[in-house]
Amino acid sequence: MGYLTTHVLDTAGGCPGSDIPVTLYRVTEERQLITQVTTNSDGRCDQPLMEGEAFTTGVYELVFEVANYYRNKGVKLAQPAFLDEIVLRFAIAEESEHYHVPLLVSPYSYSTYRGS
Repeated sequence: MGYLTTHVLDTAGGCPGSDIPVTLYRVTEERQLITQVTTNSDGRCDQPLMEGEAFTTGVYELVFEVANYYRNKGVKLAQPAFLDEIVLRFAIAEESEHYHVPLLVSPYSYSTYRGS
């Protein structure tokens, strides 16, 4: 069976993005909350965000709360911050595969990709 993982890399600081709240939703007619976690000291989640019977095809959103992460690191951000919550919408098409959706982030930019 497949599973979903993520991690956060702080490209401005050159380090893992630790203590960042991450929320996973399934998107249908409404957003359905699946899980809420916080990244560990390595910028990763301690367990897959979704696996087993819960890992099904569909459209999902990962929401990363990054503004407070940067404020807690002493970065001066505008109010409101240019990037506060980053929403990544993606689809799972194969229930047997590993989907890794990382976030590379700085206070003014971000990128993602499907990793392995």
